[in-house]
Amino acid sequence: MWLVLLGCLLQAAAAIAPPLPGVSPDLFASLERLARLVDITYCIGNTGIVKPFSCLSRCAEFPNVTLSRTWSTGLFMTDSCGYIAVDETPAATAVDIDSHGAIIVAFRGTYSVADTVLDLSTVPQEYVPYPGDGSPAHKCTNCTVHMGFFKAWQSAKESVIPELIQLRRTHPDKPIHLVGHSLGGAVACLAALELKTTVGLDNIVVTTFGEPRVGNGGLVDFINQIFGLNDEADMAKRSYRRLTHTNDPVPLLPPGEWGYKSHAGEIHITKSDLSPAQEDLQLCEGNDDERCSAGQDSTSQSLTRVTEFYESVAASQLQKRGFPTRLKLWQLFFAHRDYFWRLGLCFPGGDPFDWGRNKMSELDLVDVENQEL
Repeated sequence: MWLVLLGCLLQAAAAIAPPLPGVSPDLFASLERLARLVDITYCIGNTGIVKPFSCLSRCAEFPNVTLSRTWSTGLFMTDSCGYIAVDETPAATAVDIDSHGAIIVAFRGTYSVADTVLDLSTVPQEYVPYPGDGSPAHKCTNCTVHMGFFKAWQSAKESVIPELIQLRRTHPDKPIHLVGHSLGGAVACLAALELKTTVGLDNIVVTTFGEPRVGNGGLVDFINQIFGLNDEADMAKRSYRRLTHTNDPVPLLPPGEWGYKSHAGEIHITKSDLSPAQEDLQLCEGNDDERCSAGQDSTSQSLTRVTEFYESVAASQLQKRGFPTRLKLWQLFFAHRDYFWRLGLCFPGGDPFDWGRNKMSELDLVDVENQEL
């Protein structure tokens, strides 16, 4: 009875919670633009990106962007992929506050949703962002990080850091924009930490879409400290924007039961389908604002509705790995890719297929996922 009463009180408190602030037109335009830029990363390992900035996807939408280099590491390019480019968009023609010129570093996510889920079930390892000569002021105490994310950045940094140092010399006034989707968001997070604390680069802005939890509470405190995420009175001016989406479970992975935590800087998209409007975005407070994605992370949710996917071989594999069954795998196909646009395929204008949620049966989703596995 007491549990029922407590649940009712929590629901009532959530119902009367004050509304969260929204985003400005400039910030909305900036985030939408960055979503298209990160979508281009999915051409790497597919049809490719060539200089000056040409690809089968959205490159033509950015005539003032020049490719500096691409990189790919790991077997079948599943470790880390991305590109570095320079945006020379004139201020007079800029459509948002971030396109007055910038150095862009874009990190690709994974092609396979199933691989994403499996990858996120790794036990965290010790986090060492700058071994050896790190400044005591930037020491990360009692920090652990997801081993896969850490290794991905360690592989990519040999390509990324020298290029950024050179570009900062030739473009000293341009900010560095790190952007990543899915697992690429986690790598962008670790990249930004090292660029700020060890390499000494400043004027860095990070934007991630569907970023998973990177590490434990100690690492979360470190991220919040380095980017001032708990100090900025105007949340719209934060230099770290972590976008989440209604029904996207990836920002809630790896599970909190395993010690993983979310950091601050969240901007939540409340609209469940495409395309969101400015009023569908809200600025969230702290690490775990219950009015945002954290409100979906409850062991009481999604326990009764299990799709046919869980009856497949893949489902048994996931359960053996400890994947919490409260998270619906069919959500991954849409919510995790729907950030302003449907991300993840290298086609002109983005995903050319009408992957409507109401038109694809759960059996179809099982077939697609089995093909990925």
